[in-house]
Amino acid sequence: MWEKCKKYMEPNKTLRTLEIVLLAALLIGSAVSFLIGGNRLNHEVKEVSYQGTVELLRDTSYEDYDEDSTMCDVVFTDGEKKLIVSYPYEEYEELNIDSITAYEYVSDNGTNLYFDHENPTQQEIASTYRSLMAEEMMSVYNLANALLILALSLSIVLVFSTFFTTYEKCWFLSIMVLATIFAVIFPEESANGVNGIYIMLLYLLDTFLNILCELLISKQSRYNFLVSVLVEITEIVISLVLMYRFATMTVTLLFWLPIDIISYINWTKHKDDEEDDLTVVRRLKGYQEVLVILAIIVWTIVVGYFISGLNIATDFLGGNETLETVMVYLDACASAVGIANGLFIFFRLREQWIAWYICAVLEAIMNILAGQYVLLVLKLGYFTNTTYGYIKWSKYIRSHKEEEKSLF
Repeated sequence: MWEKCKKYMEPNKTLRTLEIVLLAALLIGSAVSFLIGGNRLNHEVKEVSYQGTVELLRDTSYEDYDEDSTMCDVVFTDGEKKLIVSYPYEEYEELNIDSITAYEYVSDNGTNLYFDHENPTQQEIASTYRSLMAEEMMSVYNLANALLILALSLSIVLVFSTFFTTYEKCWFLSIMVLATIFAVIFPEESANGVNGIYIMLLYLLDTFLNILCELLISKQSRYNFLVSVLVEITEIVISLVLMYRFATMTVTLLFWLPIDIISYINWTKHKDDEEDDLTVVRRLKGYQEVLVILAIIVWTIVVGYFISGLNIATDFLGGNETLETVMVYLDACASAVGIANGLFIFFRLREQWIAWYICAVLEAIMNILAGQYVLLVLKLGYFTNTTYGYIKWSKYIRSHKEEEKSLF
């Protein structure tokens, strides 16, 4: 095992120096971004000066609360100035105003702060300032997190330089560079009390792990399942944070995590006779494909109907009930295709790439509906690598004349 790892870690002298320099630049850029954001966020406001009052209008587009809510944030704004007031749900229910008189103060570093009353306490000033800076510095923190994940991606390429082809390295890093750009351009809003910075970090980590896992599958490497376990954990956390896609979360918890473990064992039993790094792969018969399609349709209808009947509160989709129902059925279909995909991978069947195509389409639609634009980069990675993987597996099957070995 160690000899194999050393083989993968042998440096390509032509590129190694550039890769190390680029890695250092990414780490420095991430550190500088964190320092800039942290300096602004943790600034201690020692004094403020009163500027006067301003009338702000209520923005109800942010509001979607029910009896399960404890504190309800109400946004008042004129387009530039913004005041957020938190009300207990009981008070929120009785709130019948379209505007508010905001009291404007300026901090010692020139930041405008707004309150719904005069003479705010030092604690209120510090809390309001920190909330405002977290929103203003979101793109800076997103850049810091994205550069850190990009540095991790480059580290994988650098350490295992001989394991990946030039195309695979370029594809892997290109997807992560695009994810970095999208993370800065399309920041995520906070949801269910979780700051958008942390949500974006989860998205970036999910993209990195999924892309790496996909690449390892296309290379017929059993080590993809080790990465896949981290993928499942990340996606479970995302579902819990955003309070959505419970069909996929349940399938991930009860199906994907166990199937990853037993698939690793099964793939290990079916190593290629000539190349120990490769796993023997196969293809499905026609009538089996029909049965799989029928099972997916039934699962989508049954699970979609069940979950759409649950009253699960989330402010992630802006309270649009029609959109939530559409997402539920798309999620149910994606979970069904995902189960088929997991079984295909377990049995080392080429049709798993067809399932990846379908999953990518469904996931992309859901990402667009939910405004998760950074995750569209991941779907681009799915589409391109799925094509690459399908071609590689097909060539292998043809060259080995589809050797009939046990599926287990």
